[in-house]
Amino acid sequence: MDVLIKDLGLLINAMLIATPPLLFAALGSCFSERSGVINIGIEGMMTIGAFTGAVVAYFTGNGWVGFLCGGLAGAVFGVIHAVACVSFGADQTIAGTAINFLAPGLAVFLCKAMFDNSSDSPALDTAAKLPKMFNGVFKSGSFLYNVLCTYPVAYLCFALAILIGFVFYKTKFGMRLRAVGEHPQACETLGINVFRTRYICVILSGFLAGLGGAFVTLATVSQFRPSVIVGQGFIAIAAVIFGKFDPVGSMKACLLFGFCNGVKALLGGSNVVSPNLISMIPYVVTILALVLFVGQSRVPAANGKPYMKSK
Repeated sequence: MDVLIKDLGLLINAMLIATPPLLFAALGSCFSERSGVINIGIEGMMTIGAFTGAVVAYFTGNGWVGFLCGGLAGAVFGVIHAVACVSFGADQTIAGTAINFLAPGLAVFLCKAMFDNSSDSPALDTAAKLPKMFNGVFKSGSFLYNVLCTYPVAYLCFALAILIGFVFYKTKFGMRLRAVGEHPQACETLGINVFRTRYICVILSGFLAGLGGAFVTLATVSQFRPSVIVGQGFIAIAAVIFGKFDPVGSMKACLLFGFCNGVKALLGGSNVVSPNLISMIPYVVTILALVLFVGQSRVPAANGKPYMKSK
C-alpha cells in the first residue's frame, strides 16, 4: 500500500510538471482561435519563451523575472503574427509555420552568440529557477511532498483556466471575442473593433505560449536546448481541438496529456518496456484523441478567414 501511495504521488507530481506548459499554450491558442485567427506558431512562441526565460533567469538570478520575460518574448511574436494575419490578411497557417521556423532559429542564433557558440544555455542554479511551495515542510519522497511541494505556477495555471473560462462566457470582452470569431462583419456593424479584438487575442496567445515555454526551462530542464519544447506546442493545439476550443475543456485535455507524460515518467525506469515505446505514449494518445474527437469540435465560423474592413 505504501508503494502504491508513493507511486500515486510520483504520478501526480509528474502531471504537475508536464501539464502547465501545455495548458498555458492551450489557453493562448483558445484566445487566438476563438477570435478567428489560427495560430500554428504556438510551438515557435513557446521556444522563444523557453530561451528568453532561461537567459533572463541566468543573468538576473530571478526565476519570476525570467518567467515574465519569457511571456513577453512570446507576445512579441504574437504581434508579428497579428500584423501578418490581421492587418495584411496573410494566410494564417503559412504565417504560423514561418514563426515556427523563425522563433527557434532566432533562439539558437542568439544562444550561440551569447554563450561561446553553444546552442545550449548554461544550467541554472536552483536559486535562479522558479521557487517551490512548502520546501522543507514535508518529508522528501512522501505523498504530500510530491503533491504539494511543487511549483506554484503548476496550480496557478489551473486557476487561470477557470478565470479565462469566466472571461469568455461572463464578460463583455468575452462575448465580443467569441462574436468576432463567428461573424466579424456583423460585429463591425455593431461598432465592435474587429482588428483590435483580434490583435489583443493573438498577442495574448503569444504571451501565454511564452509563459508555457519559460516554465519548461525554469522548472523542468533548467536550461535552454534547441529540442526543449519537442512538439509540446502542437500537443497544446490538439488539446484545444479536443477540448472544443473551450478553456476548461482544454484544461481537461491537457490533464489527460499530462497524465500520459506522468505514466511515461513512471515507466521510464522500467526495463520491462522499451524506452522508445514509452516515449511514444503522449503522441499516440494525441493522435487517438484527434482521430476520435476532432469531428465533435465545432470550429468558430470565421476561423482562418482573413477579414478586411468594409469601406
